[in-house]
Amino acid sequence: MAKIKITIDDHTIQVEQGTTILQAARLIGGEVVPPAMCYHSKLKDSGGKCRTCMVKVVQGSEKDPRPMPKLVASCRTEAQDGMVVQNITSPEVVAARKAVVEFLLINHPLDCPVCDQAGECDLQDLSYKHGTNASRYEEEKRTYETIDIGPLIQFHPNRCILCYRCVYAANELTEKRVHGVLYRGEKSEISTFIHQSIDSDFSGNIIDVCPVGALTDKTFRFKNRVWFTRPMDAHRSCSKCSGKTTLWLRGDEVYRVTGRKNQYGEVEEFICNECRFEKKSKADWVIDGPRKVSPTSVIGQNHYKTLVKPHVISPLKEKME
Repeated sequence: MAKIKITIDDHTIQVEQGTTILQAARLIGGEVVPPAMCYHSKLKDSGGKCRTCMVKVVQGSEKDPRPMPKLVASCRTEAQDGMVVQNITSPEVVAARKAVVEFLLINHPLDCPVCDQAGECDLQDLSYKHGTNASRYEEEKRTYETIDIGPLIQFHPNRCILCYRCVYAANELTEKRVHGVLYRGEKSEISTFIHQSIDSDFSGNIIDVCPVGALTDKTFRFKNRVWFTRPMDAHRSCSKCSGKTTLWLRGDEVYRVTGRKNQYGEVEEFICNECRFEKKSKADWVIDGPRKVSPTSVIGQNHYKTLVKPHVISPLKEKME
């Protein structure tokens, strides 16, 4: 496949034709990578909803060097040969991203202290990096009645940011999706049709793909905080899925089981409900080793050894002694 050249924040890279700007940025890595709340590389047609990955295209291509008139969603915009893109180097992008974060937080409840997603919430990270210290919103927040979607998954509709990830995951992993987006505009909400239960063999994956605390694990609900647990990679022989998971342990007790995620919070391989909800004993698993956690993450608290420099006695101190 033909290679094309794209420059993002003064970093130039060659990528395959058909690569999006966001995918190219991830190949470069670091601060060049725009944040993304709705895009998930494993979910077909995802992206283009949250607008947090917007970038400025200052040169469309070598053939047509004109800039694009507006900021574009990097997860949906295909890279062109000779394209020049600005992410954090553009004040316009930084200001727009801050506005998007403020918009996402307009109706999102400030219940982080009681939310099971706290400590691994993409919206927390996004608001810390790109948000403001105070909200200008004075009107009443939009609220919904909580509905029961089954015995395994807790649904908090007030926390939902309509990223559509859970809908796309259900489309790909189940034969008959029973939930989706109802109504339009500001009335839009994620819900089930006539309040049906979500109970397929792979329904638990909608918990993993949710970037906020709208969908949480009922078997883990209020039992512990993620920064008190140790994430360990583990596997088992499973006839339904790969059996490759992350166990969250405190001592030898398995508090929850999740799919393994990459550095962008995307699930690497989807797992079945048997592995997720039923295998809660350490004896059910073969431990592969500690999960690599970013040192800047709160989950990494107390899980890393501090390198201590060897004690060196100065020659002057030796003479004094």
